[in-house]
Amino acid sequence: MSEFVSMRSVIEASYFIAAILFIFGLKRMSSPVTARGGIIWAGAGMVVATLVTFLYPGMGNYALMMVAIFIGGVLAWVSGKKVAMTNMPQMIALYNGMGGGAAAAIAAVELLGGEEHGLVFGTLAVLGGMIGAVSFSGSLIAFAKLQGLMKSTVRFGGQQLLNLLLLTATVGLAGIIVFQHGDINLVSVFFLLALILGVTMTLPIGGADMPVVISLYNALTGLAVAFEGFVLQNAAMIIAGTVVGAAGTLLTQLMAKAMNRSLANVLFSGFGDEVVGEASDISGSMKPIEAADVGVMMAFADKVLIVPGYGMAVAQAQHKVWELAQLLISRGVDVKFAIHPVAGRMPGHMNVLLAEAGVPYDIIYDQDEINAEFASADVALVIGANDVVNPAARTDPASPIYGMPILNADHAKNVIVIKRGQGVGFSGIENALFFLDQTRMLYGDGQEMASQLIQEVKSI
Repeated sequence: MSEFVSMRSVIEASYFIAAILFIFGLKRMSSPVTARGGIIWAGAGMVVATLVTFLYPGMGNYALMMVAIFIGGVLAWVSGKKVAMTNMPQMIALYNGMGGGAAAAIAAVELLGGEEHGLVFGTLAVLGGMIGAVSFSGSLIAFAKLQGLMKSTVRFGGQQLLNLLLLTATVGLAGIIVFQHGDINLVSVFFLLALILGVTMTLPIGGADMPVVISLYNALTGLAVAFEGFVLQNAAMIIAGTVVGAAGTLLTQLMAKAMNRSLANVLFSGFGDEVVGEASDISGSMKPIEAADVGVMMAFADKVLIVPGYGMAVAQAQHKVWELAQLLISRGVDVKFAIHPVAGRMPGHMNVLLAEAGVPYDIIYDQDEINAEFASADVALVIGANDVVNPAARTDPASPIYGMPILNADHAKNVIVIKRGQGVGFSGIENALFFLDQTRMLYGDGQEMASQLIQEVKSI
């Protein structure tokens, strides 16, 4: 008996250490400067929590557990090494979906076991199972949309009514299952309805809103894991799930705030299609410029603010952009990078890309820190960014993005936009910035144009 108590104490102490590592790791992930170390801390916490689980009294199936860990580890290692930064939202959706699916699978085992957990634990089991299943199927749909495997939006008449009916039926079955464990038919229908609900909830949401939805499902997955942790009385699951749920909730709020939209608007408005209709009636025309002229303009500027976006990531131009920035800095130009909270479709996306290229953190500024400086900038170089610099968000009440905080690139004396062509951005909205008098369009691939600008500045 004393050995059992001693082992239980070791396990609980190890879970406590793992929880501390999770929390400190997440804290360090909040800054690009310490993010790498934060990932290592959190990973160490997960290793501790996983290893100590093997010591749990009554634990069995060690061979199957080792096989599962090996397969999962290899798949994660390979996919993590190969995935492009532009595909990071898809990978997050996929991994998050797996977490929700795992929580739902745990709930299914508990509910089919026939063991009575009592009202509280039974309720937590079915809630965790429902939320996990919705997160699993919804995340897979989000992945398919971002990966281009299906249409951005799928809508039909009565869709919201169908979702309401599915939710009502799923919750109703959940209430029955709480008092009637072990009925495989009820449990199967319950999970089937929850999976369908996740699909139908996500189908009508446009591709431009998928990162917000992924963040929401991340929060739901954490909540599901925490609920199942209470059912299993596993402290590591409770703490990890709570931390993930809280972080996902805060991130969802951050992204919605960055677009000045409520979560309900994201989920139910239908905005966010990749193509939302005809362009707005904007006066003026796009005025092209040659790289040689841009090179002269930037070389003799006092201040240049660079605004990177998803297009820079697609072109993998971050290294060339930093090389250009270094060249300008060597000529005495004050160069800074301006980052919008959702630039690159997810918070931190641009920060990671720039860090990968070696850009120092002290010249990378968030929107609130840099916006006032655009008015004194000689050149604002916009490379691959669109909606986050669209002044219609400030000036056009009829615009779908009206009220969204943006980078004040239009306040600069000169605006240079590197863009492949004259198409609209990811949200499908025409950008009024491109038609302003001080704006010039440098058409071409981001990496190629950055290379040309480097040569032009060197030749001066």
